Amino acid sequence: MTEDLERLRRWRLLLGGAAGDLSALGEDDRRRDGALTGLYGGGGAPTDAPDTGGKRSAGLGGSSPVLHRWLGDIRTYFPSSVVQVMQRDAVDRLGLRQLLLEPELLAGVEPDVSLVGTLVSLSSAIPARTRETARAVVRKVVDDIERRLADRLLAAVHGAIDHSKRTSRPRLTDVDWSRTIRANLRHYQPDQRTVVVQDLVGHTRRSRAAALKDVILLVDQSGSMAESVVYSAVLGASLASLRAIDTRLVVFDTEVVDLTDDLKDPVDLLFATQLGGGTDINRAVAYGQSLVRRPTDTVMVLISDLYEGGVARELQRRVRELVQSGVTVVVLLALSDSGTPAYDHELAAKLSDLGAPAFACTPDRFPDLLATALRKEDVAAWAEQNDIPVGR
Repeated sequence: MTEDLERLRRWRLLLGGAAGDLSALGEDDRRRDGALTGLYGGGGAPTDAPDTGGKRSAGLGGSSPVLHRWLGDIRTYFPSSVVQVMQRDAVDRLGLRQLLLEPELLAGVEPDVSLVGTLVSLSSAIPARTRETARAVVRKVVDDIERRLADRLLAAVHGAIDHSKRTSRPRLTDVDWSRTIRANLRHYQPDQRTVVVQDLVGHTRRSRAAALKDVILLVDQSGSMAESVVYSAVLGASLASLRAIDTRLVVFDTEVVDLTDDLKDPVDLLFATQLGGGTDINRAVAYGQSLVRRPTDTVMVLISDLYEGGVARELQRRVRELVQSGVTVVVLLALSDSGTPAYDHELAAKLSDLGAPAFACTPDRFPDLLATALRKEDVAAWAEQNDIPVGR
């Protein structure tokens, strides 16, 4: 009987709508059917979600977010050898080949965050002659985000953390000249029209190893999180430029990859990601937990829609341990401008109850959010004050 059911399942997946009602298929099989229909169903490109009524109607259309989800689905539900074939077929069948093959056409496209996510997702399919143009398009978007957010982020972080201790014997490069001049005005020499400096005022230099705070960014790189990955890369690179903050950036799907060494260039970092695939949040948090050196000076930001493919109960246990040890844990269900995200409401509520407030955040609000977390203030209260629903 089991063999008969498996045979029927395979035929339904093979024939799609021609097999009749597909509603008996499980959710995973319906998503497999939707991914196949989008590419081979003949009528367009992948739909936002598979039709549970049994009909294969396709259409990726011009919607980049749907393309991201489709790329994520094929990575999740098919082996890597099949994914490679499907991606190559997508370039031909979904009208992407001209964009990827013609540097001039790609250069003329108005770049945005969604396009960056698409290019990064398809990076392995981009031919050599277009690769530099693709990087230039990504660079343009990255630079725009940096101009918009970097200064605000650095100012917010500087204002949130304690400055280095003041010293009367600073190195020349660490002298605070404004304070030094004010402190020595009593030694002003009118005949020479100058101030004789007897006391220097400055701050002790802190090495990276002596950073005041640790920030660990754990970023879900499944297909639905493409925009969040782009913003995380740029903001993470800005944080890494601060001596007072030791920044770690980790991306994950079912595997965990530490990209901290790539933070010096967010474009290189983005092309090092593998957008799309399954999700094992528990495994990522376990790795993040191993990076914690001084809990009370650590902020861990988990950026994920919380659709956990790993062990949710184990994830909750780890978050509880982190919070109890003194780590400030914040869960961002999205870091994007794309409106209310889809996410696991039940898990978000449970993590919020454990002391890890879960909510979506726009990139413009991230600097203030991080500053609040670094000051060890109530992040949930900050979210409520900004009309951001937490853990619902």
